[in-house]
Amino acid sequence: MQINKEVLLSSDTKIAVSSYFGAMTFDQKAMRARLPKEVFSALQDTIRAGKKIPEDIAGAVAHGMKEWAMDNGATHYTHWFQPMTGSTAEKHDAFLSIDRDGTPIERFSGEQLIQGEPDASSFPSGGMRTTFEARGYTAWDPSSPAFLMKGGKDLTLCIPTVFISYHGEALDAKTPLLRSMDAVSKSAIRLLEILGLSGVSRVKTFAGCEQEYFLIDKKFFSERPDLVMCGRTLLGALPPKGQQLEDHYFGSIPDRVLEFMQDVEHELYLLGIPAKTRHNEVAPHQFEIAPIFEEANIAVDHNLLVMEVMRKVAEKKGFALLLAEKPFAGINGSGKHNNWSIGTDTGINLLDPGDTPEKNLQFLVFLVAVLKGVHKRADLLRMSIASMGNDHRLGANEAPPAVVTVFLGGLLENVLDAIESGKVDLKTEKQVLNLGLAQVPVVNKDYTDRNRTSPFAFTGNKFEFRAVGSSQAASVPNMVLNTLMAEAVDDFADAILAKVKAGKKKDAAILETLREQITATKAIRYPGDNYSDALQKYAKKNGLPNLKNTPQAIRVLEKKDIQAMFVKYGVLSVEEIHSRLHIRLERYVKGIDIEARTLQLMLKTLVIPDVSEYQGDIGNSFNNLLAASEAIGLSDKALKSQAGHLKALAENLSSLIDLTGKLDKVVDKLETLDTEFAKADYCADVLLPFMVSVREVADRLELMVDRSRWQLPTYSEMLFEH
Repeated sequence: MQINKEVLLSSDTKIAVSSYFGAMTFDQKAMRARLPKEVFSALQDTIRAGKKIPEDIAGAVAHGMKEWAMDNGATHYTHWFQPMTGSTAEKHDAFLSIDRDGTPIERFSGEQLIQGEPDASSFPSGGMRTTFEARGYTAWDPSSPAFLMKGGKDLTLCIPTVFISYHGEALDAKTPLLRSMDAVSKSAIRLLEILGLSGVSRVKTFAGCEQEYFLIDKKFFSERPDLVMCGRTLLGALPPKGQQLEDHYFGSIPDRVLEFMQDVEHELYLLGIPAKTRHNEVAPHQFEIAPIFEEANIAVDHNLLVMEVMRKVAEKKGFALLLAEKPFAGINGSGKHNNWSIGTDTGINLLDPGDTPEKNLQFLVFLVAVLKGVHKRADLLRMSIASMGNDHRLGANEAPPAVVTVFLGGLLENVLDAIESGKVDLKTEKQVLNLGLAQVPVVNKDYTDRNRTSPFAFTGNKFEFRAVGSSQAASVPNMVLNTLMAEAVDDFADAILAKVKAGKKKDAAILETLREQITATKAIRYPGDNYSDALQKYAKKNGLPNLKNTPQAIRVLEKKDIQAMFVKYGVLSVEEIHSRLHIRLERYVKGIDIEARTLQLMLKTLVIPDVSEYQGDIGNSFNNLLAASEAIGLSDKALKSQAGHLKALAENLSSLIDLTGKLDKVVDKLETLDTEFAKADYCADVLLPFMVSVREVADRLELMVDRSRWQLPTYSEMLFEH
C-alpha cells in the first residue's frame, strides 16, 4: 500500500494504530499487492521453511519492492546489517541508473536485492580478514521484512541482511543467530518426535527485549565530555535525593517525556514494531519501552531499530538518549531484559505449563532441558552479556549478579521435587486471590512469584534473561541461548534413546531421564536473594562460575568444549570464535582507554582549573578577613574554622593534582603491555579502580566549590531538570 503522507509525517493524527501499523514495511499485505500470486506464495513458503530464496523469483520480488518503495518516496536502498561493532551499518545506493542510450531510469535487480558488497576491511573481523582483503558480502534475510527509514528529507529502503567475508566467514552478529535458530529447531523436532508429537516442521525461538534508558536535556549532555565521549559520567557527586523514596517507578510520566514516547511509538508502529508498554523506571529520569514477542531474529532487528528511532526522536525533542548500562554512579543502571521462549510452527508454546504442569510431560521435559543447558553453560551465558558497561551494573539495583542461576518459583520447585522423589500427587489448578472487596473482581494468581534479583527467571511461559545490558545488541545472548538449548535437547534425547535401546519402555525412559536431569541440575536453581552474600557462598559450594568482569568472562571462548559445541551445531567455526574473542577484548580495552583519557582531559581542563580559581578566591577572602580580624574583633575560633575550610579545600585539590599525575602514568603503562588479555586484565584490576579513587576526590571537591564556578552540569541538574 502507499503510505498516507499525513500519517507518515505526523504523530498527531488521531486514527487507530492498527490502520497504519507496518505501513513502512514490505510486509505480507504490501507483498500481496505488489507481487504476482505465484511469486508471493513461493516467497512465503521460503520464509516459513527458513530457507534461501530461489533466484528465479528474486527479480520479481526486487521489482515489486522497488515500486512499493518509490511510490512511497524512497530514492535509495541499502543493505542494513549488523557488523561486530554492536550497532548497525548501511551503505546507500540510488535506484537511479543510466541506460545504454543515456536515458536515466530507476532500476533494482534481483541480484542487487539478494547480494551487496560493502568494504569488509573497514569492519571488525578479529583477524579473519587483513586490511588488504577487502571483499565482503551482504545477503538478504527474507525472514525479516524490508522497511523504509526516515532520514534527512527522504526515505531509504532498508533490506535486512547478513554480512559474510569473501570465504564465507560470518562478519556479523546476525548470521550466527540465524544458524542457532536452525540448530535448536532441528534438535527440538527430534525430541518432540520421541515424546510423541509429530507434524512439526519447524521449532522457533521467540524474544521480547524490554529496553531501559535515560533521557537528559541535550544542553547538559553537550557540556559533559564524559557523556559525549563515553556515554556515562566519569565524575559526579550524588544529589541529596536519588531514588531513596521510590517515587519515580511507575509514576506519572512528565509531559515532555510522554510526548517523546508518543513520537517514538508512532515511528515504531509505522515500522511494524509492536511497542506495547511504556513507563517510568526506578531511577530519576529513567524509562522503559517493551514490545510484544516476535521470532528471535526479528526481535533483535526491531530492538536495534528501537534504539535508533529513540536516538533520532530524542535529538528532535531536545533530549540526549543514554543507553549506557550505568550512566550515573550510585543509582539504578539500565538493562535490556531479554524474554525468551520456544514454540512450534503449529502454535504450541513448549514452555507453557498449562493448568496442571505436573501432568504436562512435554512442558516438563523442555523446562528441565533449559535448566540443563543453563547449568552446563552458565559461564557461556555470562560471557554473552559481558561488556565494559555491564561490569559497572551487574550485582545491584535490580541488576543480577555475575553468578548465573535460575528462579522457577515455589510451585514449579515443588513439582520438580515431587517428580524427583517419585511422589507426584500435587494439585495445581489455577489459583485466585480474593481481595474481599465487592467492587474489585477476583484476581488470577500466577504460578510463580517474581524474583527481580534473578538473572534467569521463569515468568509464567517464558524465561527472562535480566542480565543483558541496555546498550547491547541482543543477537549474542539469543544465539547463546539457542545453542545451549540445542545441545541440552540433544543430550536429553540421546539419554532417552539409550535407555530405550537398553530395553526400557519409552514412557519409563522419558520419566527416568527427567528425574535424572532434575537431580543433576538442582544446583542451578536458586530461589533466594541473588544480591546477598548467601549467593556467593552458594555458588562456591555448588561449583557455579562467578566471573566478576569482562576479561574473566571472555576467556570462556577459549574452552575447547565450548568451541566444539558451536562447531557441532554449525553456529560458529573455530576461526569465527577466535575473531569474536579478539574483538570483544579489543573493544573492552579501547573503551576503557577512551574513558581514562577523557577523565584526564576533564580533570586538567575543567575540574582542577575550577577548583584552583575558587580556592584563590577563598584564599583572598581569608587573607582579607585575617587582616581585618583585629579591627572587627573576630575570635581565633572563627578564624580557625574558616582556615579549616580553606585547608580542606587545598588538601583535596593537592590530592587530586597528585592523583592526576599518577593517572597519567597508569594510563601510559597500558600501552607497554604485550597481549590483549594482559591489557584487559590491567584495565579491570588496575586502571578502572584507580579511576574510581580519582573520582572520589573530585566528587568531594564538587560539593565544596561554588556552583557558579563548577563548569560541569551536576547530577541534580541532569536528573531532575526536565
